[in-house]
This record gives sequence, C-alpha cells and structure tokens, in this order.
Amino acid sequence: MERFDYIVIGGGSAGIASANRAAEYGAKTLIIEKDEVGGTCVNRGCVPKKGMWYGAHILELLRDYAPDYGIDAPLKNFDFQTLKKHRNEYIDRVHNSYFKGFESRGTHYKKGYAKFVEDHIVEVDGEQFYGEHISVLTGGRPALPEGIPGIDLVDVSDDVFNWDELPESLLIVGAGYIAVEMAGMLREFGVDVTLAVRHETPLRQYEPKITESLMENMKKQGITVLSNHNVTKIEKTEDGTLRTIFKEDDEVVSDRVLYAIGRQPNTENIGLENTSIELTDKGYIKVDDYHNTTADKVYAFGDVIGKVELTPVAIKVGRTLSDHLFNGQDPFYLDYNMVPSIVFAHPPIITMGYTEEAAKEAFEGQKITTYDTNFTSMISGMTSNRENIYMKLVCLGDEEKIIGLHGIGFGADEMLQGFAVAITMGATKKQFDQTIALHPTGAEEFVTMR
Repeated sequence: MERFDYIVIGGGSAGIASANRAAEYGAKTLIIEKDEVGGTCVNRGCVPKKGMWYGAHILELLRDYAPDYGIDAPLKNFDFQTLKKHRNEYIDRVHNSYFKGFESRGTHYKKGYAKFVEDHIVEVDGEQFYGEHISVLTGGRPALPEGIPGIDLVDVSDDVFNWDELPESLLIVGAGYIAVEMAGMLREFGVDVTLAVRHETPLRQYEPKITESLMENMKKQGITVLSNHNVTKIEKTEDGTLRTIFKEDDEVVSDRVLYAIGRQPNTENIGLENTSIELTDKGYIKVDDYHNTTADKVYAFGDVIGKVELTPVAIKVGRTLSDHLFNGQDPFYLDYNMVPSIVFAHPPIITMGYTEEAAKEAFEGQKITTYDTNFTSMISGMTSNRENIYMKLVCLGDEEKIIGLHGIGFGADEMLQGFAVAITMGATKKQFDQTIALHPTGAEEFVTMR
C-alpha cells in the first residue's frame, strides 16, 4: 500500500490548491478525482458561466449603449456554437495548466472513484492508499425537490453548459444567485426567460434596495418574474414543450425548465460509514472552526460542509490548511460572515459582510450606522438607457468599523476586491473618508458617502 503525507479526495479548484501548496512544502501528496480535473467551478460553474456572461455583456453593450455613442454596429447574428467552442477550448487550456502544475510540483494525481476503507485508508478501483492527512472535498451537485410529478423532465445548471443550442423559451425555478445569473445571461442571448420564485423577490437575503434594483433591471431586460409561485407539476405536451403548473392556478409553457433551487453535498457512496466522520442532519460533514472533522487528521471544506459554497472560499481554506499542516503556520480561522461575493447579474451585484438587518440582529444593543447612495452610471448616463447604481455601507460602533459593503451596478464586480482588503484589515468609515477618490469612477462613491 502506497503511503502519502496528504491525500485530497476531489480534484476541484480547492483540492488542487490545497494539494499543490502541500507539495510545495515537500509533502508527498495525492489528488483523487473521479471526473474532469477542476471540479464544478472549472467545468460546470464559475469559469464557463463567466465566459458566457462576458458574451452576454458584450451583446448588452452593443444593443443598449453603442448607438448613443455614435457606434453603428448592427447585430447580424449571435452564434451560440462559436461561443461554446471557444469557451470549451479555454477550459481545455485550464485543464492542461493544472497537469503542468502537478508535474512541476510533484503532486500525484489519480483518476478514479475514491472510497474510505477506514479513517486513513482509501480505495480507488481496487487499489488502496494510506494518507497521514486526508481532506474530503467531494463537492456538491444541483438539488431537485422530491414529490413533484415530471421533475425528471427538467434541466439543472450542469446541463446548461452541455446545451448545443439555446431554447426559444425557458422557465427558471429558483431565487438564488445561480437562478439570477442564468436568467440575465440567457435573456441577453435572446431567450424568452421567465423566473419563478417562491417568495416576493429573488436574493431575499440581500439589501432590500439591491433586490428592488435587480427586479427593475430584470423587467427592463424583458425577464418575466413570477413572485410567490410554487410548482406542483411538470408535463410534456404533444409538441414537445413543457407545461409547468403552479399551485397558484397559473401555468407556463416553455421549451425547457431549469431548476436552480440550491445544491446538495456529495457525501453518499464514499465510504463515510467506514470512518468516524460524522454528518449533520442535512448530510453535510461536521467540522469545527478549523475544518477538522470528527476523525483525527481528516478535514473537510467547500460544498460538503454547507457553509459559504464559493470556490475562492474553499481555495483559501485549502491553502491555509496546508500552510498549517506542512509549514508550521498558525491555524487559519475563516469568518464566514465576512466573505466577499459577486452575483454576475446584469448589472453585477456585490456584497461583503452584514446587511443592515443582519447587523442589528447580530450586534443587538450596539450602534449600527448606515450610509448609502444611488446614481446613474456614467456609461449609461450618456445614453437613453439609464442604469441606476446603488451602494451601501454598514458600520458598527462609535468608531464606525465597516462590517458591510453592498452594491449593484455597472462595473461593481471589479470594485469589490480592493475594498475587501480594507474591510478585512478593519477599516473604518473615517478611513474610507480619508481616501482620495478616483474620479470619474463608480468606486469613488464608496469613499465619498455622507
């Protein structure tokens, strides 16, 4: 039986980052992956999604803004096959870069399905390996509800990236960021999109004015939003379209139905019953504040623990875990309440930390101060298609430490990273005020709010 200092089960972005970092410190490291290297993010998530978002954004600029800038650029055709081809070629290059990275670092890689035999022994296709340390990073998959007739007829987000052609019409069921991103992107591609949400709006946990602005922009895009709608049945019609029936005595007929109601962890069929690893009631792996499972020297993070399911979060945990295990650095504590994130809607949405409502609940009895602003983005201000930008800061205590930053608008996606550094360092509103604004930009509004 071959022995390793570190085994990573799951070759997604986080597993690769953690294993490579360990190998850089001299650890004998093995990655085991049953599918394509890169996991969900590279193959069925962030990377292909962002590539398609760029395509949609270019279409948006040409349609909505170019004419008023004196640019006569008629759209003769949008060829989805060309976009898909170049998107997939890009992903192939990412795959190749991963394997070059494994080779240069000495990271071992094995393709196959891993199962635990016991806490520190895993089996892949009949071959067993011992790991002094093991991380379980088997990821997640799109969730589907039980008990709805016809649910087998629907697509999930994974399927979208395999479509050879776009549907003329699409019903999306879901209210989270995946549903919102898919709705905006596919609408810009010319798909007739209807979004059905169980409550009043999508992204209900975001600042109310952001969801309000999102709803306005969706309406301008031509997306139909059905609020307070709950699916009871899906059926195929004689012409091959799908009829979705809601309990609110409403129905939608569309070429496809896309469910984007959340994700569930891949914790079944990996032999956890042979270990001392415990699961939560929802099937996630139990971990402490430093991502230790209930089995000694076995760790878990990413989609399998049910916290913030974002690739950069898991990558950060993976690298810092290896820093600790193989380079003697202190354990890294990740505050899941202060994770920056972006929703690639049209326009993008950014958020980090607490909303005003969440801050008042979390810091009950302490002073919470907020600042906000809204204005027309300059790129749209010179056109007949005006787009509103909304931004907000949430501050704690007399020193007004910034514990929340939120925004929606053109270019917001490229603003957040720098502000995230400042907030992570404990920046206050006074320090934001002392910062010289870059003019004319949208980002300057975060340092000029009154």
